[in-house]
Amino acid sequence: MPSRTVAPFGTWASPITAQRVAAGSKPLSAPRLDGGTVYWLEGRAAEGGRVAAMRGGPAGAEMLSPAPYNLRTRVHEYGGGAYIVANGVLYFSNFADNLVYRQSPDGEIHALTHDGLQHHADFELDATRRRLIAVREDHSQAGQEPRNLLVALPLDGSEPSVELASGADFYAAPRLSPDGRQLAWLCWNHPLMPFDGTELWLADVAADGRLAQPRRIAGSASESLCQPRWSPDGRLHVVSDRSGFWNLYRVDGEALKAVCPMQAEFGRPQWVFGQSMYGFHGADEAIATCIEQGVSRLGRIDLRSGVWQPIATDCTDIDELHVGPGFIVALAGSPSRPQQLLRIDLATGEHEVLASSFTDLPEAGYLTPPESIAFPSAGGRTAHAFYYAPAHPGHEGPAGERPPLIVTSHGGPTSFSSNSLRLNLRYWTSRGFAVVDVNYGGSNGFGRAYMDRLQGQWGIVDVEDCVAAARHLAERGRVDERRMAIRGSSASGFTTLCALVFHDVFKAGASYYGVSDLAGLDADTHKFESRYTSSLVAPPPDHERVYRERSPLHHVDRLNSPMIFFQGLDDKVVVPAQSEVMVQALKSRGIPVAYLTFEGEGHGFRRLETIRRTLEAELYFYARVFGFEPADAIEPVEIAGQ
Repeated sequence: MPSRTVAPFGTWASPITAQRVAAGSKPLSAPRLDGGTVYWLEGRAAEGGRVAAMRGGPAGAEMLSPAPYNLRTRVHEYGGGAYIVANGVLYFSNFADNLVYRQSPDGEIHALTHDGLQHHADFELDATRRRLIAVREDHSQAGQEPRNLLVALPLDGSEPSVELASGADFYAAPRLSPDGRQLAWLCWNHPLMPFDGTELWLADVAADGRLAQPRRIAGSASESLCQPRWSPDGRLHVVSDRSGFWNLYRVDGEALKAVCPMQAEFGRPQWVFGQSMYGFHGADEAIATCIEQGVSRLGRIDLRSGVWQPIATDCTDIDELHVGPGFIVALAGSPSRPQQLLRIDLATGEHEVLASSFTDLPEAGYLTPPESIAFPSAGGRTAHAFYYAPAHPGHEGPAGERPPLIVTSHGGPTSFSSNSLRLNLRYWTSRGFAVVDVNYGGSNGFGRAYMDRLQGQWGIVDVEDCVAAARHLAERGRVDERRMAIRGSSASGFTTLCALVFHDVFKAGASYYGVSDLAGLDADTHKFESRYTSSLVAPPPDHERVYRERSPLHHVDRLNSPMIFFQGLDDKVVVPAQSEVMVQALKSRGIPVAYLTFEGEGHGFRRLETIRRTLEAELYFYARVFGFEPADAIEPVEIAGQ
């Protein structure tokens, strides 16, 4: 084995360039089945982040939706559920104009709706009545909060839509019974988020297509329901967290009956529409994926006995599962493979890769697997994270030198980080950084009690767990405590800012469209999250006081670490003002600060040039702060105050 070159951490030359990360990134989502044919959505960074519909088969992948069509929906801003397919016909929401379109097998595309102020998502085909059932978010009343409801859209676009259900603040998952006689759906109201509490409703479908005898079947302000689905023999199932974990239940009259009780999660927070973690393989068997301690498992559930039988796979992150005749498709990844769309034969267990989020992978020496760690945090809590050590087959650090650390975490903040291979993390480790990806209290995948740790504690528990992860690694001599940075996006950007303001641990930070002012977030954000801080921080009448106590903007005098900010100028979730006020406050105090903005980018960066520039700029910033010279040739970043 050839000897490795000794070089300071952070200076290692890496083949995992920012251009490679950006150009090779093809985010995959929303697999769907039409008989035995597999469809999915694929992000196209080189096309300005456009999302295209794909179809896969023995001959390979075929793009179906031509430019400029962009299969995304603005409902709840986070979207999901942007299309369905039946008999080769594609029905989808187009991001540019918010209209719903029908694309026939010959490629012809026709609009089914004509009002761009009415956004639609989570489609269900009612073939008998030749209509689409969908969630609508109606923005037609200027100056008022959008109205959410369930509607039916005629497939030929020639008749007005029909209102099916309204009155709740939010709707999701309309699901028609196999005989077309009943419709189930979920709804919830402010100030709840769908992972706090939802209700499952059921109604008969009358002869004229309207709903009759709507009744609430289950759910409350403290029970989260998701993924209602009908088995082939017409039995309604749903996932509920009433046991403390999202488990599968069958609707039995007006009650829910547990199908397969486990201390595992068969659901995830409904940030997007179209969740699917189980499906039916005949009337008596379900195929499902669940999450235990942040790691996914795949298995069969005997619906008569409730017995779980594992299905062998090396995948540790499995989502978006759909069951076909004798096979399943799912988005799956592991520490050694990026997220891929897999087709798994249920008889043989053979795996076929239909699409991959990255195709140009470096050699294995750059991709050493992460270590799952549990560590003590404040208040006697135990928190969880994945630790990535520096990894390079041709370099090692100087004897006695410890690597700089980057602490990162997921957004949400009730999402979770998996250990699937992500090149954007390996961009750092291949240059000599250590990275720890924290699943702080509030993350899902560990049960409701763990997720509820963040109730009223956002900006405290998440921050304490990130700080504890850094200290845990530093105390064990695995990282250099003098060179620790923290980075995050959206909600994780808030965690980043709070960590830098309220704790003296990190020497630098990077905020990607992060929240700095909780009151400003309430005033400017969209309907879906407009009351979110009531549970995460504090409800009225205490929220004004607590908001001020928690908001980094009001304590910028305590922030002494250099920072870099990245902001999409079209962001409707965390508006640019959230970053701008922090940048100006740091400039006024002479703290080194950089600010990069991007036209045409919203909440989450999708364009190739944006992804490349942000990675390189962040590396440049750390190099200036920590005093090393990166191997990469990087366009300089203007850093005020330096």
